[in-house]
Amino acid sequence: MTSQTASRPVALVTGASSGIGAAFAERLARDGYDLIIVARRRERLEALAERLRAEQGVAVDSLAADLSRSGELAAVEQRIIDEGALALLVNNAGFAAYMPFQELDPDRAEELIRVQVTAVTRLTRAALPGMLARGRGAIINVSSRLAFSGPLSSPPLPKRATYAATKAFINTFTQILADELAGTGVQVQALCPGLVTTEFHQSVQIDPARLQIPMMQPADLVEASLAGLHLGEVICVPGLDDPARLEGLAAAQRELLAHSGSAAPAERYRGGVK
Repeated sequence: MTSQTASRPVALVTGASSGIGAAFAERLARDGYDLIIVARRRERLEALAERLRAEQGVAVDSLAADLSRSGELAAVEQRIIDEGALALLVNNAGFAAYMPFQELDPDRAEELIRVQVTAVTRLTRAALPGMLARGRGAIINVSSRLAFSGPLSSPPLPKRATYAATKAFINTFTQILADELAGTGVQVQALCPGLVTTEFHQSVQIDPARLQIPMMQPADLVEASLAGLHLGEVICVPGLDDPARLEGLAAAQRELLAHSGSAAPAERYRGGVK
């Protein structure tokens, strides 16, 4: 960013050309952040940058990149490192690829992992040194309610083995990282939306109206995420009224770990297969 805007915080948002990413960019620009916005679709990205400069008077740099490509991901990493003063990173880029796993092209599965696991990991790692050096900053990793969906069958949920697994990675990665960062002034959050009114569902040929499930507006989701960050929530589920349910899930996980560390197999596994 230019020296004229050095007094403003800088945020980088991936997947910013539409939907949740664009809503984050719009809200952060209103809040006085200068922006670096990243997405594959250059024309949309540049149109958003031009609009935010005109409407909000902030500096906006657009960086067209496909985060599934190692060279383009490396360029975004380097931009974060070069910036040196990143106040907020929003890892939002992603896609669904809903289908039975045996029908999912392995290259497409790997692309999903590169965008929703590898890119999240590498961009977070690039941003942390500068944040830790200043003793402040935040990283929002956009996950999904489907991160919790392992025990649930399809239908009614879509076939989603790889997609949901990448989101489960985001939740666990963020929770453990939050513990490592305790007391540093740097926050991390896994944001777990449900259905949101974006182009996401069109891309996977799902008609949300047929699901008969309420849909959240992107701006409301962003509002909830930023409020959750202020509240110190590491796992933010904007549609969840009772946060005690999240603590109940965490308690169940702690109990499972506490009661599964025996040196011998459980009784049901003894005696061999007959």
